Amino acid sequence: MGLTGLGIGLVSSALAARALPSMVFGVSMWDPWTFAGVAVVTTAATLLAAYLPARETSRVDPGRAIQAGAQ
Repeated sequence: MGLTGLGIGLVSSALAARALPSMVFGVSMWDPWTFAGVAVVTTAATLLAAYLPARETSRVDPGRAIQAGAQ
């Protein structure tokens, strides 16, 4: 889902790039460093958002979780 969102965001930002120079000074309309930076930050946030709950869940004993859910 993260890669899908990243792809949609990159396409949307490419379409909206004409408004970028009027909103942010010092950034060209097709600045590759800006696109790459946003993609890296978005990917890192997605991976962190998936990793932290998975790490916590992996610490739970499956037998105890099933037993607690059955009660």
